[in-house]
Amino acid sequence: MKKSTIFMAGAALVVLGALARFPVRQAHGQVDTSQVAAITTDFVAPVVFQGAGPSAAAIQGVIEEYRVAIGKQDNGSSGPSGGGHREINWDGRDVITTGPVFDAFQATRGALFTTPDGVAFTQATPAGLAVRFNNPSYETIFAPLSNPRLFSAIGGKVTEVDFFEPGGGNKPATTNGFGAVFADVDQPDGSGPAEKRGNRHSSTLIEYFGNEGELLFSSFVPASPGSRSLSFLGIVFPDARIAHVRITSGNVAPGPDDDGKHDVVMMDDFLYGEPQKLP
Repeated sequence: MKKSTIFMAGAALVVLGALARFPVRQAHGQVDTSQVAAITTDFVAPVVFQGAGPSAAAIQGVIEEYRVAIGKQDNGSSGPSGGGHREINWDGRDVITTGPVFDAFQATRGALFTTPDGVAFTQATPAGLAVRFNNPSYETIFAPLSNPRLFSAIGGKVTEVDFFEPGGGNKPATTNGFGAVFADVDQPDGSGPAEKRGNRHSSTLIEYFGNEGELLFSSFVPASPGSRSLSFLGIVFPDARIAHVRITSGNVAPGPDDDGKHDVVMMDDFLYGEPQKLP
């Protein structure tokens, strides 16, 4: 087993030289700038916050920094606000939706979740995940950041997020930033020259899209090999331009053993800037 590595947000890095008008904050080159949206003179790189390590303590500091960056005030389930942010920690009751759409937070916190390759979602304790996916090892290899539950698609590994104005539920919105906590990301960043990557393949990715469907930015989630590890990736733009987020959690849908070939990954807390209604 590789020794777990702790990544902390490092010094600001300007992406793509003079074209970037906003710095990228990153650790150990995890950002894959090759997947950023088509470069134009209007391109603005986000600030990236990320970390990974063997326990919650390894990422708590960068999460606190991220909360401040997207708007320190947590607006909970209140109506629309001009600032602050929203959080979902999945620690309510154990739930499976009736289909691939999870709208429980659409009206209250402005986020709608769908899984294009799965059949439903679950929020469950590690012990509950072991039962849900019929794999006893899940009780010991996954640990939540916030007790007691984690979140996962069922039958798939992709989760998509669309934003709406809180309080209404049906008014499309955009946000300045989105970040997520992941449990047990083992396989590392797959960027860099192929001859140095060998057979490594990154398992977990977040892609950010604008209101017109354009890719704004994408980055692999940092890994920390070993059981019960936690990772965080979040970005923030200087304005609300993110309309849609696509999360790929692991390289296989939950069910198989988490081994050298299969990197099974669960999700925990989601944090995002206050959704702002589109004009």
